[in-house]
Formats: sequence, C-alpha cells, structure tokens
Amino acid sequence: MASFRTRLALLGSAAALAAGALAPAQPASAAGTYDWVALGDSYTAGVIPAAGDTFEVPRDGCERTDQSYPQVIDRDLGSLFDLTNVSCGAATIEDVTFRAQEPIGRHLPPFSEDPDYPFPPVPPQSEAVKPGTDVITVGAGGNTLGFAEILFRCLQLADGSGGVGTPCRDDLAGDIPARLNKVSRDYDEMLTVLHERAPHAKILSVGYPTVIPKDTSKCGYNNWEQFGSITQGDLDWLRQDVLEPLNKVIEKSTGTQDAARFVDLYDSSQNHSVCDSGKWVEGIITSPAQHSVVHPNARGHRNAADHVAAAMLDAIGVN
Repeated sequence: MASFRTRLALLGSAAALAAGALAPAQPASAAGTYDWVALGDSYTAGVIPAAGDTFEVPRDGCERTDQSYPQVIDRDLGSLFDLTNVSCGAATIEDVTFRAQEPIGRHLPPFSEDPDYPFPPVPPQSEAVKPGTDVITVGAGGNTLGFAEILFRCLQLADGSGGVGTPCRDDLAGDIPARLNKVSRDYDEMLTVLHERAPHAKILSVGYPTVIPKDTSKCGYNNWEQFGSITQGDLDWLRQDVLEPLNKVIEKSTGTQDAARFVDLYDSSQNHSVCDSGKWVEGIITSPAQHSVVHPNARGHRNAADHVAAAMLDAIGVN
C-alpha cells in the first residue's frame, strides 16, 4: 500500500487534472464527497495550545484546535470528505454514545482556570451521525479509564517519594481491571449504536499514541515538562498495565464489528514519547509554561492525521 503522503500527492494531481477538464468547475459539495463524522476526546479535539488555536466562535468548551488531526485531514482531503467534527475535550465513551456532556474548556485547577467556565452542555456526539454518514472516526476511552485522574493521583502519591518506589501502583493497581472492563463494555455499546445510526458507514477506532517510553530512564524526576514527580517505577506500571492494555481493549472491541477497523498510533510514535527529544506528546506543562497535561502536540496530530487519513482512503476504496 502506498504511503499516505504519496497517495495524497497522486490524488492532488488527479484532482487538478480533473478540475482542468471540467466546465464549469464543480463545487466542493458536489456529489462524490463522503460524509465523515469525527468523534472523540481531547486526543482528537486537540485542546492544548501546542495543538493549535481553538476556532469555535463563540467557544463551546470542547476546545477543538486547528492543528488537531481531523482539521489537518480536512485541509488535506477536503475535496473528498465533508467533515463534521464534534470531538470534545474530556469526553468519555458515554458522552460519545448517549450522554450530553458539560465541557470543561481549559478549566483544570490548579493548573489553569478558564474565564468562560462553566459551558452549556453539548449533545451526545453520536447524534451527529446520520443514516447517510459514510465514515466515522472515533478516538475515546482514556477518560472512561480515568487516565487524567490516575495521573493526578500518581503526582500526589509521589510527593516526597524522591523518585523511589511505586506508590501509585501500590495504591491503584487493584482498580485497573475494573476500569478496563468498563472501557470494553462501553466501547462495545458505542460501536453498536454508531452502526445502528449509520448502517453503511465504515467505523475507524483510533488508538492512543505512545506517551511513556519503554526506557523510562529518559524521564527526569521533577521535570514538569515531562511527568513531574511520578517515579520511574510508576511510569513503567502506567505504560505496561494501564496505557498499553487500554489500546488492546479498544482494538479487541473494534475487532468484533465487521464494519470497524482499529487505527494503531502506538507503534509509529514509539520514539516520540513525552520523554523523547522529538516528542509528539507534551508533558504536564510546556515551555513557556502552559498546561498541557500529557496531550499530543501538532506533530503528534500530524502523525495521527497520516495514519487516520490512510485508513479513511482504504475504507472508501482509494488505494
């Protein structure tokens, strides 16, 4: 299979030739475009300044940014896909499936306070999916697992540890299987609902990128542009027993649906973790000091865009 960048160049050349042959030119909304709905949490929406600027006016608190991967793909392939992006920071799987969400914007005390908080509820994201939707991308599960909550708890428990031991694992390890089971149940329900709403749509479940490196000695203790005070032992535990199993649960749920496919971002981002020099995911803060609370930056979203777009082209039969 040709790489996405190669395929995009070929598509652009073909589109230019076709446009030159048409008289009059066809509008972008002409027949032949595919209806695409992007669903998901902050790893889809963008949220942090390192993933671009928010573009909704007035703000709805979901913090979709212009360098997030749905918007990047929209600029790359807007002539093929008509995007509806309802992804929202802090969304759980239930918020995607059936529950109205109260967005938090950038209100994350003690890291930041959003002057526009609180925001009115937004509808369940699945309501944007219609019978004629052709492609659905969805990136969710981290908030159902409670990754941000786990991360903050690890920071609290590590206070005074001197970087030694596994205080977070010791406190929380017993809860993780139940959290992962909930992700599995909720993900199965979400995929069923999406298929019911759009029976002919191709559903692409987008996994999470590498956040913590295999070699956690790269991560400096009390480095807040990485993982702050979280110990090396707890970082190993978070990678092996929390984040990698989360991707496996999502992939397994996706495999039960004939029209669904899992898009792996983990392998391609292996050397671009929070603790790598060429990182695609920011740490607790960025420099200059802005909260980022472990989210992909624009480079991470560019990588996601390449992989998700390639899967979208495969889904509609463009090889």
